[in-house]
Amino acid sequence: MEKYDIFHFHFGETFFPDKRDLSVLKKAGKKMIVHHNGSDARMLSVARSYSNPYVVVKDTWPESRVHENLKQLSAYIDHAIINDYELLPYIQPYYKKIHVLPYAIDVLQVQPFYPTPHSLPLVVHAPSHREIKGTAFIVAAVQRLWNEGVKFQFQLLENMPRSQVMEMYTQSTIIIDQLRIGTYANLSMEAMAMGKPVICYIRDDLRSTFPPDLPIVSANPNSIYNVLKDLLHRPGDWRKRGIDGRKYVERNHSYKHVGEKLIQIYHQL
Repeated sequence: MEKYDIFHFHFGETFFPDKRDLSVLKKAGKKMIVHHNGSDARMLSVARSYSNPYVVVKDTWPESRVHENLKQLSAYIDHAIINDYELLPYIQPYYKKIHVLPYAIDVLQVQPFYPTPHSLPLVVHAPSHREIKGTAFIVAAVQRLWNEGVKFQFQLLENMPRSQVMEMYTQSTIIIDQLRIGTYANLSMEAMAMGKPVICYIRDDLRSTFPPDLPIVSANPNSIYNVLKDLLHRPGDWRKRGIDGRKYVERNHSYKHVGEKLIQIYHQL
């Protein structure tokens, strides 16, 4: 507190579990901002009101806990950051000023490996939380396509060292992120930075809030079979989608781009 002027909190947490540090920082005249990323703000009742029948929330963040946490944070903090407009309805009633700041990725450290037409393409999916990501629907779609004789490989990346996961990404043809939330995050960004076509559920009402050249192919639990089947049968599109994804991440999610936006936000505190 004696050294720093701005305190930027993440995931709905502060230095102390009871958040008593907020009053101390406030009295000391420190500037504060809270950065919400997903489960720390998402409430099922609000999500369902936005016509998303697919969304689920983590058991560790029940709605009562989210509400109380947002109420406690916003009593001391006026400014909040979200990564895209999907989280806006959840936190809008609590904070005086909300800033939208895209996720950041160190694009320069990620080498692209653009896919080429292949007799046996590799589809990968790396779920951090199976229910949230809609893994069961992906596995069912894969099995159905296999049963129909569609030739491709599928790899579920779980309980593996990150280095091994990244190696599988480089070998992959198509990467599937999530089918339920309605927006994209780290996996989709890494996949696009690697030059891979990405399947991820983007809610129709949110599509216009992203840059118009967002190359992600949208799929939900009901459409993943048809979407994956269609993309597998269009090998001529794979490389172009990969190149478009890499360019998109460079323009919108690079450290330089996001860092400049964050500094502008800090100046408003």
